[in-house]
Amino acid sequence: MNIPEINLKRIVIIGGGFGGLRLAKKLSTKDYQIVLLDKHNYHAFQPLLYQVATAGLEPDSIAHAIRQIFAGKENFYFRIANVDRVDTNSQKIYSDIGDLDYDYLVIATGSDTNYYGNQNIERNAMPMKSIPEALDLRSLILQNLEKALLTNDLDERSRLMNYVIVGGGPTGVELAGAMGELKKHILPHDYPDLDIRRMNVHLIQGADRLLPTMSQNASEKSFKYLEDLGVQVWFDMMVKDYDGKIITTDKRPFEATTLIWAAGVKGSLIPGIEGEGLIVGGRYVVNEFNQMKGFDNLFAIGDVALMITEENPKGDPMVAQVSIQQGKLLAENFNKLKLKKALKPFRYKDKGSMATIGRDKAVVDLPGWKFQGWFAWFVWMFVHLVSLVGFRNKVVALMNWVIQYFQYNKSVRLIIRPYKGKNGQTGDDPNVFS
Repeated sequence: MNIPEINLKRIVIIGGGFGGLRLAKKLSTKDYQIVLLDKHNYHAFQPLLYQVATAGLEPDSIAHAIRQIFAGKENFYFRIANVDRVDTNSQKIYSDIGDLDYDYLVIATGSDTNYYGNQNIERNAMPMKSIPEALDLRSLILQNLEKALLTNDLDERSRLMNYVIVGGGPTGVELAGAMGELKKHILPHDYPDLDIRRMNVHLIQGADRLLPTMSQNASEKSFKYLEDLGVQVWFDMMVKDYDGKIITTDKRPFEATTLIWAAGVKGSLIPGIEGEGLIVGGRYVVNEFNQMKGFDNLFAIGDVALMITEENPKGDPMVAQVSIQQGKLLAENFNKLKLKKALKPFRYKDKGSMATIGRDKAVVDLPGWKFQGWFAWFVWMFVHLVSLVGFRNKVVALMNWVIQYFQYNKSVRLIIRPYKGKNGQTGDDPNVFS
């Protein structure tokens, strides 16, 4: 990897998401050499992926170059790499660009889509965990409408115009709301010779309410908002199979060529890191200092880490704030470690939850205060705007939202990179932005 050997201990961070980025920014490069590895050269703001998928934002408005973030930081090195495995005995990382020794290793790889072992769903459904996947989904949504214009087969047209989203958490709810707005306000103008009233957006939820981690009031309001947008919500329904045309559930079938899977995530594990009781539920078990069980120099933060305590037997939620807070505290503890001071245990500070269901429609649960509607939507927009990395991204996102607020115009309804399936040559390059 062409990393120089110096007289400082080397901390290798795998993953440039929320946790890895915060950790690398806060670490002292006077005390450590820092190497950050990621399979992309950019940090993606995942909470806004659904807006890329539904043509609300350009992909480069939610992505920021990692090298630009750390420009001028001494003893810091970034490499684009896919890590194949880790040898914990020799303290060596093996990747597609070479090998690297480490003194301390931090796994901040985040999460992957969890299909719960169903290979047919994994093969045929559309995930949305990365910018390339969001772009593929955007292309597929528009391509299906173009195909619906050309077919005289009414059943095929119905399948092409049916969009089924599985999972009633924040991702599923926000995506369904954005799809409902497309159907209600935008697509009738784009496709005047297609009866958009026949387009259906279905949201399937396995639980008895939406947003189960939020308040009951937030669940009820989000359901009402989706109903107003014409989204059909199905509760207590489990998806069993999908062959690309027919979605099989425990209650009734759906015919659709697009199934969007937002029903679950699992930790993105790395081969070679093993130990008795180390992996539970697809995540690395860590102690209150984010050290992996059985190791002193291996750490995990964010979605890939499971910190079980008496107060929190199920671990912290897999959300961005946990990753950010763990990354910040781990940096402080590394600095304490150098000075041989006592480490500080992690305690998650819940700052609240929120979800938007379209223009003027959002739900916000803050500690001691829960509200919905226009003000909640404004708070949601402000929080996400200030959380974006880079001044340009903030400006571009704000301008897009202002234009869309007054014109209902999602201006990036472009099929620049046609989607040809998960095994197709087109649409699989993770470094191409539409």
